[in-house]
Amino acid sequence: MNLTIQWHERLGSTNQHLKNELLSGHIIPSGTLIAAYDQTAGTGRFNRPWIAPPHTNLCCSLYLATQAPLTAIPSLTMATALAVHDLLRTHRISAQPKWPNDLLVNGKKICGILSEQIEDPATQQRGIITGIGLNLNLTPAQAAAIDQPATSMLIETGKPHSLEETLQDLLPHLTYWIKQWQTDHFNAIRPTWEAATGPLNRPLTIRDGDHLQHGTLAGYGEHGQLLLQTPHGIQTIWSGEIPL
Repeated sequence: MNLTIQWHERLGSTNQHLKNELLSGHIIPSGTLIAAYDQTAGTGRFNRPWIAPPHTNLCCSLYLATQAPLTAIPSLTMATALAVHDLLRTHRISAQPKWPNDLLVNGKKICGILSEQIEDPATQQRGIITGIGLNLNLTPAQAAAIDQPATSMLIETGKPHSLEETLQDLLPHLTYWIKQWQTDHFNAIRPTWEAATGPLNRPLTIRDGDHLQHGTLAGYGEHGQLLLQTPHGIQTIWSGEIPL
């Protein structure tokens, strides 16, 4: 799989840009990566705004043409998280993926990932768009202004990082983990995901809107859904988040 990068000076959202292009009838090659130096209207899960001062964070989205079912989307997000995890490790940053779509360093968010299925009946294009927001050069003051604990590669390493070089360095990790995912979706990445995310049987709280569920981590289902052991038995969690 060949990944090709298209840089833009400013976009509202790299995910939305790809969606607009696809739904406007443009043929987008699989493996196209859209990146922006300035993303003005990026969002994460639950439509939360993604704060990205210009030329500060890596904001990019990948289009992957695939006939994979809707149930495979969470595991592609996880595979992407493992790619970012491996990139950070080359900078001696020890990050931990957090189900379903974040990476943390010492309990502080450094990266968020958002995947969504896209289909255009007119052109018969069907696939998944995966957006990556990686904090590169966020300063301590900027991180402190965010409404949840956050960090960046600058904060963790003490030096700034090039957006272009970081994205280029991410490509081989993305290529590897997406190829793994394509072979058998979550089953192909399960051992590494489970090793990277921490031990089973630890206490967890899952938030889905205003609803909270408490229990312990029992594992992951065949598609990467979280299995929560509660007093009422094992609950299968497809949607939600683990609060920081």
